Amino acid sequence: MQSLKHHFLLAMPHMEDANFASSLVYLCDHDDNGCMGVIVNKPLEVTLDALFDQLSLGGERSLHRSEPVYYGGPMHKDRGFILHQGSSQEWDSSIQVTADIALTTSIDILQALANNTGPKHFLICLGCAGWDVGQLEDELKDNAWLTVDAALGVLFETPPAERLSGAAGILGVDLNLMTRDAGHA
Repeated sequence: MQSLKHHFLLAMPHMEDANFASSLVYLCDHDDNGCMGVIVNKPLEVTLDALFDQLSLGGERSLHRSEPVYYGGPMHKDRGFILHQGSSQEWDSSIQVTADIALTTSIDILQALANNTGPKHFLICLGCAGWDVGQLEDELKDNAWLTVDAALGVLFETPPAERLSGAAGILGVDLNLMTRDAGHA
């Protein structure tokens, strides 16, 4: 199977796993070792302001104080994953996902956001989602997910509650009309 890096995974309406029901996942990596991504449409009742306070980063004048923190997935829930536009080279612990998107896990990017010097477009996620080798492929065969190329507008400009339907719209489908049964020709 080709890599699904920089793709969205859209949870099918019948998804029973509470961690992923109604989720839109952005895949940051997919290779021979498995895949990893973050859920991008489930804001927590925590804002960046609370995170700045908890980490003693200041940020009283940050323009980002009211930005939500997202539930990124069931793995490493105590760790922050910042998905953002821009280069990974500016940050201590970061990988370049595409030419335009990076994933950073170091605190220096949070300090920059507290100081209004960080990236313009970002999502801060607590936790991530991961699949062992072949696991996601099996879930795709079981009709648990739809996939589509990721779109920056859906990721960074669409309100969280509309991101899943926005991604489905790229495919021209309404998830509410989808069935559990997969067809195989």
